[in-house]
Parts: sequence; structure tokens; C-alpha cells
Amino acid sequence: MSDERITFKEMCARFDVTPRTLRYYEYIELLQPDREGRSRFYGKREVARMKLILRGRKFGFPLEEIRQWLLIYEEAGSEAQAREWITAADRQLTELYAQRDQLQEAIDELKTLRNDTADGLDIPLV
Repeated sequence: MSDERITFKEMCARFDVTPRTLRYYEYIELLQPDREGRSRFYGKREVARMKLILRGRKFGFPLEEIRQWLLIYEEAGSEAQAREWITAADRQLTELYAQRDQLQEAIDELKTLRNDTADGLDIPLV
């Protein structure tokens, strides 16, 4: 993408987000589009920030932590941001592994209960 800007509607379509989501990210100052009257336009910087926001959300990071990454980049540059990202990623991986273990435990328990119940009714096991 060159120095071209995209509209609010194009930004929603490009990232498959609702207008409400995009407005919320602006409201909490994660995004700062150029404004011309009532119209909003997003440049390279905002598109890059949106990619980071959505990637962070996909991995379960809270918006406040994402805000901190964005601030680190602006205040200290990409190396500092990358270092913080590694620390946060390690922390989030630990949390996701714990959630996976809890989920597997619930699956195993539910499967056992289902099969015990089905066994009494002569229903095939899974």
C-alpha cells in the first residue's frame, strides 16, 4: 500500500470488523484516523496498527496490553516493542497451555460421563 488512504467502510471490509468495533478502537485511542468533516480516512500507520490489534486479540491479549505495545513502538522503537512482545507472548502461551489442559480435562470427564450413561442404555460409545 502506498500513501493512499482508505475510508471507514473500506477499513471495516478489509479487516472484517463491524463499524461499532472500529469506532470503539478509535474511542479508546488505539486508532487515530485522519478526519475531513465527518469522514474518516486510514493511512498506512492505522492499517498496520489494526493488523497488530487484531493479531493480539486473536491470541487473547487484552486491549490495554495491545495499547502498551503500540505506545512502546512510538516511544522506544521496534526493537523495544519486539522485546516486550516476546515477554507477553511467553506469558500468554503459559495461559493458553493452562486453558488447553483445563479444556482437555473437561472433555475427558464429559466423554467418560456420556459413555457411562450410554453404556447403561446400550448406546454406542464415542
